[in-house]
Amino acid sequence: MPDARTIPLPCPRYRSLDTLLAAVRACRRCEHELPLGARPVVRAHQAARILVVGQAPGLRVHATGVPWDDPSGQRLRDWMGVRAETFYDETLVAIIPMGFCYPGRGNGGDMPPRRECAELWLDSLLAKLPSIRTTLLVGQYAQRHFLGSRAKRSLTETTRAWREYAPRYIPLPHPSPRNQPWFRRHPWFEQQLVPEIKAAVEALVAR
Repeated sequence: MPDARTIPLPCPRYRSLDTLLAAVRACRRCEHELPLGARPVVRAHQAARILVVGQAPGLRVHATGVPWDDPSGQRLRDWMGVRAETFYDETLVAIIPMGFCYPGRGNGGDMPPRRECAELWLDSLLAKLPSIRTTLLVGQYAQRHFLGSRAKRSLTETTRAWREYAPRYIPLPHPSPRNQPWFRRHPWFEQQLVPEIKAAVEALVAR
């Protein structure tokens, strides 16, 4: 018989995004499974036009509570062609990872995002973001969730096929410094896709 703690609870209806975000940030659903406890890191505003969906907060983000507050975040902002003040403007950019809390370390990197976050909260959050025009799917977990059967066999193939999903979705590799070998093997990403990302973002953040 499964442990009752692993069975997702139904997510009640929330009248506003603010009350929903407060509930998300107070969530302790899988705290017993997290090495450093629960600290959900999510940012959103109903006026946001761009959604960034990554994997889960890293150790530094867990400590600061600021999403993408690390070298990966700097590279992601470079791809988007925005400064930090724009990236962290919640009326422009919503940031909702597949897992909201730091999952701990595994072999060769952080553990995968826990599934409870998406099961309990993701649909409710997306329903309260009516102005999203482009979603950046950073990494394989976001791509598999949002693209479903439309995703290709690998992250590389999905990212290379970005035209099939744009402008609603733009699949990206993870911008981690550990991915440097991938960037060297796939120069088309910087040459072809990054300029398209910058153009899409520029059009959406223009006042």
